[in-house]
Amino acid sequence: MVKQYYFLVIKVERTGRYTIKLSGNTGIIGSAAVGAKAEGEGPLASEFDYLYPDDGIGQDTWEKAESELHKKAVEIAIKKSGKTPDDIDILFAGDLLNQCTGSTFGIKDMNIPFLGIYGACSTMALSLATASVFVDTGAARVAAASTSSHFCSAEKQFRFPLEYGGQRSPTAQRTATAAGCAVIEQNQPCGILVDSVLFGRVQDLGITDANNMGAAMAPAAARTIKDYLTDTNTKPEDYDLILTGDLGVVGSKLLYELLETRENLNIQSVHNDCGMMLFSRENQDVHAGGSGCGCAASVLCSHIFRRMREKELTNVLFVATGALLSSTSALQNLTIPGIAHAVHLIYR
Repeated sequence: MVKQYYFLVIKVERTGRYTIKLSGNTGIIGSAAVGAKAEGEGPLASEFDYLYPDDGIGQDTWEKAESELHKKAVEIAIKKSGKTPDDIDILFAGDLLNQCTGSTFGIKDMNIPFLGIYGACSTMALSLATASVFVDTGAARVAAASTSSHFCSAEKQFRFPLEYGGQRSPTAQRTATAAGCAVIEQNQPCGILVDSVLFGRVQDLGITDANNMGAAMAPAAARTIKDYLTDTNTKPEDYDLILTGDLGVVGSKLLYELLETRENLNIQSVHNDCGMMLFSRENQDVHAGGSGCGCAASVLCSHIFRRMREKELTNVLFVATGALLSSTSALQNLTIPGIAHAVHLIYR
């Protein structure tokens, strides 16, 4: 028996130069956040769907541990959405590891069409934006967007293995051992809806310190926020929350300075950053805050979506940021370009 599918195809519209306006009927039907020990000791612990007791996650390598973490988040999100893996037309996923192996090995047995993407710590916004456009235009009926990171695997790849015992600088951030996943479907009359998306432009102000991701990513966050507000003719105060991730303390301060001095914009009253929300800087050794793909993903898919479902927030501009360095570019002392992608979420 041949199955027949009928898609409601929407003509994509642009608002301004960079913003893609969706139909208003594409929404989040399920989400999940998974973490490990440090996340379980943070202020958002009770909002995670699952917390592993340690970073090993029952595996014999850090990379396998991250894949297991990623798999868990996708499985829980799909189950919470009322779907099965067979219902997912495409999964957009990525992570910080070379060739996105954290995602690939995590979902390889699920038999879901897979599109690996890389946006560093901006990957949750990138995957969510791309999945939403696919669903909204009818290219997919149901899609999933996910990402993950692991403190130990990231340190091993980008800096030094933990056994080295290197001391981190005050500007450094702790990579989250966490994963997040959202399932997206069209024809949602109410709930958390994706109103519009903006794919950012690479920005590079010459930062070369791999232990200062906030400074590298802040220019991209400023550019994307400015572009979105200009395209939509809106002001910061029109939003309940402008959420960045993961600038941490250092990057957030630089973001304020860049927007105020260059764009005459002040977002401080409505801004928060996932890197400052996931951990307690007073009680945990995280220096300037949290980072990693899993930081923004887990905060969004737990705390933020929960607040939206309870109508505490109804208008959120999610702007995840990424530092586009590699282990090779860092060793060659190249600059660290930044990127930021935006997803405008509303509750109706």
